[in-house]
Amino acid sequence: MDRPVGLYDRDREWADLARFVTAPNDGPRLGVVYGRRRQGKSYLLRAIAAQSDGLHYQALEEERAPALSRIGRLVANDAGITGGSVVYEDWSAAVRGLIDRAGARRPIILDEFPYLLAQSAELPSVIQAAFDDSRSGQAPSFKLLLCGSALSVMSDLPSGQKALRGRAILDLALRPFDFRQAAEFWGITDPETAFLVHAVVGGTPGYRALLDGQTPSGAGNFFEWLSATVLNPSHAMFREADYLLTEDPAISRRALYQSVLAAIAEGHSTRSAVGRLLRRDDSALRHPLLVLERAGFIRRDEDLWLAKRPLLRIDDPYLRFYFAVVRPNIARFEALETAEVWSEVQSTFVSNVLGPHFEQLARVWTERFASPVTLGGRPSRVGFTQLNDALARSRVELDVVAIAGNLNAKRPRVLAIGEARGGAALSTVADLRKLERGRALLGERAEVSRAKLLLFSRAGFDRELTGIAATRRDVELVDLVRLYAGE
Repeated sequence: MDRPVGLYDRDREWADLARFVTAPNDGPRLGVVYGRRRQGKSYLLRAIAAQSDGLHYQALEEERAPALSRIGRLVANDAGITGGSVVYEDWSAAVRGLIDRAGARRPIILDEFPYLLAQSAELPSVIQAAFDDSRSGQAPSFKLLLCGSALSVMSDLPSGQKALRGRAILDLALRPFDFRQAAEFWGITDPETAFLVHAVVGGTPGYRALLDGQTPSGAGNFFEWLSATVLNPSHAMFREADYLLTEDPAISRRALYQSVLAAIAEGHSTRSAVGRLLRRDDSALRHPLLVLERAGFIRRDEDLWLAKRPLLRIDDPYLRFYFAVVRPNIARFEALETAEVWSEVQSTFVSNVLGPHFEQLARVWTERFASPVTLGGRPSRVGFTQLNDALARSRVELDVVAIAGNLNAKRPRVLAIGEARGGAALSTVADLRKLERGRALLGERAEVSRAKLLLFSRAGFDRELTGIAATRRDVELVDLVRLYAGE
């Protein structure tokens, strides 16, 4: 099938969808497609429907009766009945009608499926019955794609004891572009500008259209771009966080969930720390954190060696920026005190937004872009760890740890460890000495004799460190240019 004109990347996703709809008609086929808001799901599915003559139904937030009525109009229009409608009394009849109309060759696409589930909880069971009847030869074959933005709902459809468990042959998640893809997609060639933009809006492709394709002409006018868009109370991006939180039906007590996200954005990175700030029992936060994680808003970063002590991170760059910078000052931004507030929040922006974001990009680079020559092999896992230094009575945190082979081996082999500095200060020999100490401490539990020392710095490196690195094969310096274009 021909890729849509203007489709950027998404090669694997398009190929998977094309394979699904062009597969032989040897029985029922069910697929689940999901991804956060503005990832381009509907764009792909409409293109697939257009090329395969499929039936595409865009669900709305509405009651059961109007939804069934719109299904009837879709079937009638497809049959050439102008202005007419087929009447379906329930979803069993509607699903049968869609299958009869589409046949075994044409796909049926139910887009924004969670909207239908909200008013018709029986739908998965109805689809299960149709699937099982078709598989047993008692009903026609069909191809059905279910799509939605509510990750907690969509990822749950084929899992556990749910009606559709074991029936979906396609489980396709559309994720944001990585930082390199995002820079190319936005057309930003300057690494510093690309990093700053990605730290605010991430790799969600739909934001480019929402922002009319506007980008800073350079790092020097980054604030000008922000004040006209993300920090502008009249712009749709200013309230984007509200839309993101309301799209998932599992998030019902928005005040609690917003407070949790705000706490994590402030740097409270453990469940107990968030609980103390909100004056809630640690166990009372287990469910809200699970909901936020399943919705794709936060992630638990497991320490490679201390698995029971995960750190909580906001997974979406825009939400991290919003809760760290915008929400605490929203009244002043609405009062158009933008320049004054921006000047006051610079330290917060660097420490709570740029710093964590740069650390994550350093891990992504190590896992996906660093060459085997740089690391001395291919990593099987990349993460972080915290080490107790009894001699110095302190703790050493290694932002990047790359492991080769089995982490659970008696002495796993460490390919590289890294320090990531996302601020405006140059990295110095002190950062190298910290890594050397970290490597020595890590040697108590892992094989580190050939471990590389990776120094990541947004601002660059001072002359002394650059000189030392030039004489040592175990030291690698990674600035923004290498992060975005090197290996």
